[in-house]
Amino acid sequence: MLVFPNCKINIGLNILSKRTDGFHNIETLLYPVPWTDILEIIPSDYEEFKFEGIQIECSLHDNLCYKAYQIIKEDYRLPPIQLFLYKNIPNGAGLGGGSADAAFTLMTLNQLFSLQIDETKLMQYASKIGSDCAFFIKNNPAFAIEKGDVFSESQIILKGYYLLIVKPPVHISTAEAYNRIKPRMPEVPLNALLNRPVSEWHSLIRNDFETPVFAAFPELSEVKKRLYEMAVYASMSGSGSALYGLFDEKIDYQKEFPNDICWMKRL
Repeated sequence: MLVFPNCKINIGLNILSKRTDGFHNIETLLYPVPWTDILEIIPSDYEEFKFEGIQIECSLHDNLCYKAYQIIKEDYRLPPIQLFLYKNIPNGAGLGGGSADAAFTLMTLNQLFSLQIDETKLMQYASKIGSDCAFFIKNNPAFAIEKGDVFSESQIILKGYYLLIVKPPVHISTAEAYNRIKPRMPEVPLNALLNRPVSEWHSLIRNDFETPVFAAFPELSEVKKRLYEMAVYASMSGSGSALYGLFDEKIDYQKEFPNDICWMKRL
């Protein structure tokens, strides 16, 4: 079975407080984006996991697709599988590509082997793998709170805008980004600001990771400045290092960002 795990962007990201369990309480809007990896799973007589495309720098046992398979295998009798993943979505970018791959692995196993696991249970499995992993089970715009794993549906629609994602040659781990952050409570909750027109988001909606990450990697700040020369709204996604812009018209991104990984599509 062949599927295409997509990524996401964060529209606004407030780090509210440090939790007693070591995580942080946040608020953010997760918005699905049709930039995809390629995932194939087939029944087999032996287990095989193959990864191509952008290199995944972790052991097999730490790979999120492998973890998803093992989680399902604990509760259901699964045969061995061959899993092939071709990575297009950059790692360490704040786009949730690895979480999407894991969520799609769960959904594909469920369908391929007729396990009849309902959506709620799939989201529970996904939450064990990563905070934003469960988002990709429904794969609709969602407002996320607590660890980023409690979701409510959002009516935000970006249809008609051109979305450009720019990934400079910088890798930022989520743990590294959180180590640099200072939690704060915003004057106005993010959910209230998202109701304002997109043309007003520039002065209202921020990603708290940008201040410490831009201090460490000033080249990312320069990318955002260049995006805002043309974009209606621009931001870093998640904990970085990918940045994105929303545009009224298509731009020549290859000319503007020739040394970076870029993806653009009309939503």
